Amino acid sequence: MLLNWTVMILYNYFSAMFVGPGYVPLGWTPEKSQDCMYLQYCKVCQSYKAPRSHHCRKCNRCVMKMDHHCPWINNCCGYQNHASFTLFLLLAPLGCIHASFIFIMTMYTQLYNRISFGWSSVKIDMSAAKRDPRPIIPFGLSAFAASLFALGLALGTTIAVGMLFIIQMKVILTNKTSIESWIEEKAKDRIQYYQTGETFIFPYDMGSKWKNFRQVFTWSGIPEGDGLDWPVRDGCHQYSLTIEQLKQKADKRVRSVRYRAIEDYSGVCCPVTKGVKTFFTTPCTEEPRIALSKGDLILATRGLKHWMYGEKILISATDGGIRERGWFPRKCVEKCHYDSETDQPVDGEKKSK
Repeated sequence: MLLNWTVMILYNYFSAMFVGPGYVPLGWTPEKSQDCMYLQYCKVCQSYKAPRSHHCRKCNRCVMKMDHHCPWINNCCGYQNHASFTLFLLLAPLGCIHASFIFIMTMYTQLYNRISFGWSSVKIDMSAAKRDPRPIIPFGLSAFAASLFALGLALGTTIAVGMLFIIQMKVILTNKTSIESWIEEKAKDRIQYYQTGETFIFPYDMGSKWKNFRQVFTWSGIPEGDGLDWPVRDGCHQYSLTIEQLKQKADKRVRSVRYRAIEDYSGVCCPVTKGVKTFFTTPCTEEPRIALSKGDLILATRGLKHWMYGEKILISATDGGIRERGWFPRKCVEKCHYDSETDQPVDGEKKSK
């Protein structure tokens, strides 16, 4: 049974790793040229982003139905390997539960033969069993310590990976990805902030958990569709989600604030020279840090108490058009002061459309 678990876990793990998520073809454009107005353009891939696709900085490609980039498989989780990745998240805890049961029963049976109860104390003799027959495999102190350590690893894996499986199943049963769940939440915030009165309906939820489940898990192991065109619910069309993304992107530009670097920053994760609070409150994320030189302009879009996230404003054409985005310490920058001709917003000022 343990060999069974091992084979199935490794099969799905390597399938998720080597099959990959599927990438949008380089130079891809929609069949109808007028549909380009509903899509974002990726300068790196030199193509339009198909519905449900996102550009991954780690893979350096636009990934079809991207859920997230997983460091454990060194690949993205997306259209082609979503099922394999989720099965791996299911089978790994099940195998660890089985292993935990074996470890617990082993330690119990071995300790039962070595424990003695006195009037005032309990003694454990790990040198030998007190009853015959003697165990076939010797069980000493080192074996007990190894079994206890392995039990801790098995239980830890069960809890950690099991929680990831629950999260994945929640998004699969609504036919979303983790990124799309975030987009939906931002859509609600945008509508509430501007009080537009519109209603955002997620277009890919088929209205049935079974139908949503079948979008990812099939008997053939090959997901439905081609990763570029997707079935949508009544009242929506192929570009309902991409139109919302464009609105959010425009809103992000409006609400961003321009800053100027007043100190150099090397881009290290935990800078020692920027203060104790900055050092210990570094963002717990895989998102990069950007190096700053005094005088650089940055467009900040979000922030924490001691850190900010933004994009460098390219001044010269020699920068090659490569976008530099990431976190940087707040104490390294100051807000730019705008004149009447600048339409940049002020922090905390509510805007209307």
